Amino acid sequence: MIQVLDIRGKALPSVDDRSRLGYDAQLQSVKKIIEDVRARGDAAVFEYTLAFDKVKLTGDTVRVSDKETEAAYAAVPAELLAALKKAAKNILEYHRKQLRNTWMDVQQGRTLGQLLRPLSSAGLYVPGGTAAYPSTVLMNALPAKAAGVERVVMVSPPGEDGSLPPLTLVAAAEAGVDAVYRIGGAQAVAALAFGTESVPRVDKIVGPGNIYVALAKREVFGYVGIDMIAGPSEVVVVADETAHASFVAADMLSQAEHDPLASAMLITDSEALAQAVQKELDAQLARLPRADIAKKSIEDHGRVYIVENMDRAMALANHIAPEHLELAASDPHALLGLVKNAGAVFLGHYAPEPLGDYFAGPNHVLPTSGTARFSSPLGVDQFIKASSVIEYSERALAEVWRDIDMLARAEGLEAHARAVRIRFEEKEGLQWSERPR
Repeated sequence: MIQVLDIRGKALPSVDDRSRLGYDAQLQSVKKIIEDVRARGDAAVFEYTLAFDKVKLTGDTVRVSDKETEAAYAAVPAELLAALKKAAKNILEYHRKQLRNTWMDVQQGRTLGQLLRPLSSAGLYVPGGTAAYPSTVLMNALPAKAAGVERVVMVSPPGEDGSLPPLTLVAAAEAGVDAVYRIGGAQAVAALAFGTESVPRVDKIVGPGNIYVALAKREVFGYVGIDMIAGPSEVVVVADETAHASFVAADMLSQAEHDPLASAMLITDSEALAQAVQKELDAQLARLPRADIAKKSIEDHGRVYIVENMDRAMALANHIAPEHLELAASDPHALLGLVKNAGAVFLGHYAPEPLGDYFAGPNHVLPTSGTARFSSPLGVDQFIKASSVIEYSERALAEVWRDIDMLARAEGLEAHARAVRIRFEEKEGLQWSERPR
């Protein structure tokens, strides 16, 4: 049963540390795998794949063939493929709207600007084995494609028969992924980071995975870029008396079924709603196929908070800084202005969290574990790099060189000062030792 906490008149509760920045024992294993792959390339990747996934690979079989993708299309029902295509269209259109342009500001002998260019390559990690996650493929690949990344490759752990789920392969094809490799775990992350004989090195690695994948991404950061260190999934529902208890419970369970470590919370100023949601959770849990997982999540990490009013509810929500924030209230737009920390915000009674997971268009790769305080969802910007552009005419530099000279000398960097001063010494009759007035 979920914990119900009445915090009216009390201080905001502490928030559990749910990050994946610890795990020293697993980290040692990850470091060993990364160094091994870096040193031995394909041979190490294939050995770890055999050990962990029970699949024997070679340089000829590690990459998914065109024939396998064609067979995958044949295996996916037409209605399901149509739904996937609709979702892909929505996601691509949303992320294209995020695109920014190179800009230049030219005035009085000065040109300042920013040159925006897509990354050359990106690697997408998709969890696999017995499960299919086509939504993860779309959410990670399509922003890269919208940004103009030239080469997008994907890695995913195979099932024991060496195959990847047909829907995963179809999603990759629909998203324009250029190559798919049947490898997973820390060894796949290392292969993407450093390159092997069969797997090309990339500039950035994105996508979720288990603790070993998360730690591997952290270890290779600096050699390549990464999106984020994802923690367990979480949802906070802020609801008033107009919310439907059955809707709220269903939305909470949609996150709880992910993982026993997932977190589902309700914050409400209605004691009646809190009690009704508690009953609904128990009733709906009994009918879930993944009831054991969801039940443990609800019992260990679920919470119902009763607060004085909606202002207090939003203060607590911002304190938690959730991955998903649902505003199930009579006037959700009034509450939207109070949001400070959230990965994605869902407004009203008919915008459940799975709408964002699969279909609406905004990315479902979101900051977790309170990192919404300082980070953002995956998007086009994560696949674009900016270069500053600076141009001054002789006259424009003449007007400011003394300021630069003084600032450089103040930092004890004489060569910096000299680099601007030398351009005007002869014209202004200055000596090397003469300081500007």
